[in-house]
Parts: sequence; structure tokens; C-alpha cells
Amino acid sequence: MSGQAKSFNELISGEIPVLVDFYATWCGPCQQLSPILQEVASQIGDQVKIIKVDVDKNPLVASKYQVRGVPTLILFQQGEIRWRQSGVVPQHQLIQSIKNNINSKV
Repeated sequence: MSGQAKSFNELISGEIPVLVDFYATWCGPCQQLSPILQEVASQIGDQVKIIKVDVDKNPLVASKYQVRGVPTLILFQQGEIRWRQSGVVPQHQLIQSIKNNINSKV
């Protein structure tokens, strides 16, 4: 294993909030959420990182955060869970949830 990939804990522990999309390739609602996340990323820019975690390839991470269904979105800031929701979230609601749950101006 090369040292290039950061561990999940390193990814979620930085100053910049991280929205994690726990998904599966076979999940229809996960595919619906993908363009919503792209639009959210274009609107909020570098103020929040968005990463995708395939639950089938990362079962330990999914289990640690008790991800029972996909898609599940979890917003982390400095390693702490600030918000989570399962299912497809409309773009405006997702942006509002991010704004309401982080300690910076988005």
C-alpha cells in the first residue's frame, strides 16, 4: 500500500467540514443523489469537501458509523458528526443543512 491515500479519519478530522456520501454502485437513489452533490459542490466551493465512500468496498467504515442504508450522508467537522441523513436529499435542503451545522460561513 502506498502512502498516498489518507485514512478516513485524517480526511474527516481537518478544519474544512467534510460531507461523506455513503453509497453503493447498485443503489438507484445513490445514482439520483450524485448530480445533486455535484451541484452542491459547485455552489459551496471549497468550504466543504464532499467525498464518496462505497459501502461494499469499505464495510468497516460504514459499520463504524452505523450506516444501515444507502445513500447516507454524514457531515463531519474536525472528526465530529454534525449532521446525518439517509435517503436522497433535495439540493436546497442539503445546502441549508450544511450551513446550519458547521462552524463557518458557507
